[in-house]
Amino acid sequence: MTPQARLKRGLIVAAIVLVLDQAVKYAMLQYLIYGFRPSVEVLPFFNLVVVWNYGISFGMFNTGSSASAYLFAGLALAIVAGLLWWLRNAENGTVVLALGLVTGGAIGNVVDRFRFGAVFDFFDFHLFGYHWPAFNIADAGITIGVACLFYDAFFGRQNVLDSKS
Repeated sequence: MTPQARLKRGLIVAAIVLVLDQAVKYAMLQYLIYGFRPSVEVLPFFNLVVVWNYGISFGMFNTGSSASAYLFAGLALAIVAGLLWWLRNAENGTVVLALGLVTGGAIGNVVDRFRFGAVFDFFDFHLFGYHWPAFNIADAGITIGVACLFYDAFFGRQNVLDSKS
């Protein structure tokens, strides 16, 4: 596969994640915020909630500062640039898929930071009193993409040097 073909496939995956993320966020904004529903129990272990994440993953470095939104957005865009370079040079389909997922998710959250000054999270899973940090489709794309990269690194292909012994 040519570098252009890898880039194109990865960008298609990224675009799907980005569009799905923004569409679901729009629907959740309409339903939760504009419908005056701060929390909705869907299942005994799953709620829809309104959480504004001003930090990075899982709310780390959450200062609440509007300047941090632009700092984190700029950092994410720099990472996306690196991911696109990696994508163009990816060696297999798993990595192309993974980088597309991570790129689409990162851009989805950057859009939120520029629109709202924070990332809008709304999926809330909980069990036995423990709540997983609220997340969104972009976060799920990033997490699944990173899991695919780990899978590929450890199990995806045998090292060329190892195959010659």
